[in-house]
Amino acid sequence: MWLLTAVIAACLAMPLRYCLCKPLPAAIRQQWKLRLLGDLIKFVIGLAHVMERLGLGHHVKAARESSKGLEGIAEKLTGKPGAGDLAVSDAVFNSVPVRVYRPLTSAEGHLRRGLLYIHGGGWAYGSAKDGAYDQGCRKMSRDLDMVVVSVDYRLYPESCFPTPFLDCLTAAKHFLSPEVLAEYAVDPQRVAVSGDSAGGNLAAALAQQIAMDDGMRVKFSVQALIYPALQALDFNTPSYQQNRDMVVLNRPVMVQFWLQYLGADLSLKPHFLANRHSSDVAPELKARADWTTLLQPKYCKDYLPVRDEEHRKMQRILDEIPGLLDVRAAPLLAGPEVLAKCPRAYVMTCEYDVLRDDGLMYARRLSDAGVAVAAEHHPDGFHACFSLTTWPFTFDVGVRAFGAYVQWLRDNL
Repeated sequence: MWLLTAVIAACLAMPLRYCLCKPLPAAIRQQWKLRLLGDLIKFVIGLAHVMERLGLGHHVKAARESSKGLEGIAEKLTGKPGAGDLAVSDAVFNSVPVRVYRPLTSAEGHLRRGLLYIHGGGWAYGSAKDGAYDQGCRKMSRDLDMVVVSVDYRLYPESCFPTPFLDCLTAAKHFLSPEVLAEYAVDPQRVAVSGDSAGGNLAAALAQQIAMDDGMRVKFSVQALIYPALQALDFNTPSYQQNRDMVVLNRPVMVQFWLQYLGADLSLKPHFLANRHSSDVAPELKARADWTTLLQPKYCKDYLPVRDEEHRKMQRILDEIPGLLDVRAAPLLAGPEVLAKCPRAYVMTCEYDVLRDDGLMYARRLSDAGVAVAAEHHPDGFHACFSLTTWPFTFDVGVRAFGAYVQWLRDNL
C-alpha cells in the first residue's frame, strides 16, 4: 500500500518538480514520465537508507524488496506475462542460477541461435526474474526464434568483484559446452553474449576471456553491449561531465556502484570523483581510456580532462583496489592483442548517459584492433531506456533502441 501511495504522491508532485528542478535536455521526449521514474527511484533508495538506519537491513537489500513491490503493483494492473509460445524455466548451470527461454515452435530440423544475457543494475540490483529483464528476454526469444539464457549472478553487498564475473564465466562455459548446446538445439556458430550497463561490462569481459581461452571448443560469435560500463579510471569524461546530474543514473551514483563492485572503501568517493585515484596509473594503460584521442570532436565539445596532480599519494589506492586495473573488471583497459581476438560487436550508446563515452571508446578501440563494430548511438537516449519498453514506463526511444538491437542480432547472428 505504501508503494502505491508513493506512486500517487510522485505524480501529484510533478508540477512542482518542473518548477524547481533543472530542465532535462530538450532532445529527450516524454520528460514528465522520465521525471516520474526518477522520483520513484529516489523515493525507493531514500526509504531504503532510512530502513538501514533503523536497523532493518542493508539499504541495497531493502531497495530490492521495494522494487519487487513496485513490480507487483504493475503486474496487478497489467497482468503477469504468460509463457505463451515459450518454454520458460529456471535452471542451474554449474551452481549458477539462470533462466532459460526456449521457443516451443518447431525448428524444422534447424539449429537455433543462442544468447547469454547478463542484466544490469550496478552489480547490486536486478535479476533474471525482474519484470523488465524477464519481459525483454521473452521478446528476444520470440522475435529471433532464439534460446536465451539469462544469468542470475551474485550481487553486492553479498558479493563483489570478481565473484559476479566468475559466476557469469561459469555459466558461459557451461552454456558453450557442445553437450549443452546440443541439448538446447543451439547452433555452435551462432551464440552471442550480451548485457546492459553493468551487464554490458560483464558481457565485454566474458567476450575477451572466452576469446583468449584456447581450451574452449565453442566461442561467442558476436557480442552486443548496451551502454556498457567499461572503466573506473576517469569519472570526468565528457559524458560524465555533461550528464553528471541526469535522472536515473548520475555521476555520484555510478562512482558508488564502482566502489561497491570493487570492494573499495566508500569514503574514497570524493577522490574518485576528482580522478585522484588514477594519478599514478601507467601512461600505457591511461592511453587505453584517453577520451581526448579516442572520441570524435563532436563528443568532446569544450570539455577538458580532469587530472588532480596535487595528490600524488594516492598510489595506495591502486594497491588496495587491484580491480581498478584488472581487465576482467575494466574491459576497456585490455591490450590490442586481446581486442583483436574478440568477436564482432554491437555497441549501443545514448547521448544523455554518463556511460556514453565508455561505449564509444570501446567501439573505437575494437575497430582499431580490426574487429567489425556496429556503433548504434541514440541522440535522444538516456541510461536504462533499452529496458523501458512496457507500460507504465514505455518510452519511444526505448522501443526504438530495443528494435535496433533485435534487428542487428537478426542480421548478424
